[in-house]
Amino acid sequence: MTTISQLRSGMTRLDTVEGTIDSIGEPRTVNLRAGGQAQVADAILKDDTGQIKLTLWDAQIKMVKSGSKVTIENGYINSFKGENSLNVGKYGKLNIIEF
Repeated sequence: MTTISQLRSGMTRLDTVEGTIDSIGEPRTVNLRAGGQAQVADAILKDDTGQIKLTLWDAQIKMVKSGSKVTIENGYINSFKGENSLNVGKYGKLNIIEF
């Protein structure tokens, strides 16, 4: 299990990361590189070691709420404007432990 304090920019295929959703921002519509649009929202994921921004896409937004315990398997970290964020990605999985 990887803790939030261990996450660094550029990490891929992460082992399981577990935490609690602290807050979720308002969803917004973005244009995709491959064409089309998607809904995206930023959430704050916390554990005992720290917190990180978690990017939620489309159906994932409705899967969680503030206070939900989740695990992310096979996610990756990217950095935008100096801020790291955890992404589930196409090959990752968002699991709800406690809604």
